[in-house]
This record gives sequence, C-alpha cells and structure tokens, in this order.
Amino acid sequence: MADPAPAAIITGASSGIGAAVALALAARGVDVVVNYVQSAHGAEAVAAACRERGVRAITARGDVARDADCRALAVAAGEAFGRIDYLVNNAGVSKFVPHAQLDGLDAVDFERIFAVNVTGAFQMIRAALPALRASGRGAVVNVASVAGTCGVGSSVAYAASKAALINLTLTLGRALAPEVRVNAVAPGFVDTPWHVARMGPERYEKAKAVVGEGTPLRSVTQAADVAEPIAWLLERATQVTGETLQIDAGLHLRVGQFA
Repeated sequence: MADPAPAAIITGASSGIGAAVALALAARGVDVVVNYVQSAHGAEAVAAACRERGVRAITARGDVARDADCRALAVAAGEAFGRIDYLVNNAGVSKFVPHAQLDGLDAVDFERIFAVNVTGAFQMIRAALPALRASGRGAVVNVASVAGTCGVGSSVAYAASKAALINLTLTLGRALAPEVRVNAVAPGFVDTPWHVARMGPERYEKAKAVVGEGTPLRSVTQAADVAEPIAWLLERATQVTGETLQIDAGLHLRVGQFA
C-alpha cells in the first residue's frame, strides 16, 4: 500500500509567494490548504491549479492574527487530509512609511503588523504542532524578509517584525527539535502583486528597475525563485533547522545603497 501523500498548510496563499509555494508543493505530490483572508477567488484559482497537478487542495479563509482562525485552519487540514506534514507561514502585512518618518506609524500599526507577521506565525505553529509531531517529518518554513536582517524595507515596524520572525525561527528550531524542523527564508524585493498594490504601478516599476540593475545577480527575484528553496527546506533539508536562507539576488550585499 502506497504511503499517503504529505499535506501542507500555506498561509496567505491566494497570490504571490504563497501561491507559488502551493503550486511548487503540488507539483511534488503534496496536498495543500490554500489560506486566504480577502481573495476567495484568487485562492480557489490557486487550489484549482494545484488539483490540475493531481493532488487534493482546499481553500480556507482565516486571519492568522486570530488564534481561533489558526486552530480552525489546522482542523480543516486534518479533516481534509488526515495529517499536516508541512506549514508555510507566508501571511504578512505592512505599511509603507519611510524609516525616518517616525510619526507615520502608531501603536495600532505596530500591533497589526506584529499580530500577523509574528504572533500569527507562532499561533499557526502551535495549532499545527500536534499533527506536525505525529507526521514524523514535520517541517515549518517562516517567510521573513531581508528587511529583518538588514533593517530596511517598507517600514520600521515591518523590518522589526521580520527580525522577530527570524528570532522565532531560531527559538522554535531549538525548542521543537527533533520532531519538527523550523527554518525561514528572507526574500528581498520580489516581483509580486503585493508590491504593486502597495506601491502603485509607477513607483513599483522604478523600484523594480533599481533593484534589477543594482543587485549583484542583476535580476529581480520572482515568486517561484522563493518557492523552490521553501520546498527544499520542507522536504529535503532533513539536517537543517533554525536557519534563515536569504533569497534576494544578493541584495543584502549592497543594502546600503537601497536604504
């Protein structure tokens, strides 16, 4: 009798990096839960594309800042697939404010950004942990950012939240071993609708040109470029935990000129 297919939850998976991760895992025979908050249509399109790759895929609405929603996501995965092997904490929010403009952020901004980017990841791991432990190959990847390693990015609050997520990766990589591995990726500028929606088309194209010309690899990272290493960390990197992999075309090597 063949082993059952592994199953994964990907938060914030209706577009961008999360969608690319869902498709990359589906191509490897992994059943997926496509989580979303607002775009039910986008999530279903991703799930349908996963099904075309021969796996089972469901959509599940939930705001990871709400612990009840995180627990419901874990229950939905268990009911649909009978297991959770992989968790990708990709859901994230930000506010675009220059770092020197301190009055552009208030406590509410910090609370919401940390609630999704940090607390949400913790709550999802906690909710999925019994199933991850039972899996025998449980693995988590947190989607952080070069902002968290270099102190740049859309805002001070966003950079601080991603630094906290990297620290959470270290802490839980230690605490959950040996049953569950916990790693992170730190993308740089990624060509996704998330950036376009928040920066506006004109500003986005200018930023994209600067990054493409200024990174050591002279390229702009695509969502699929991030998804492939995430899949590797989940499936193949059996001796790796507590690590953060920067995926940014070398942007962090020249971060000063983009700060």
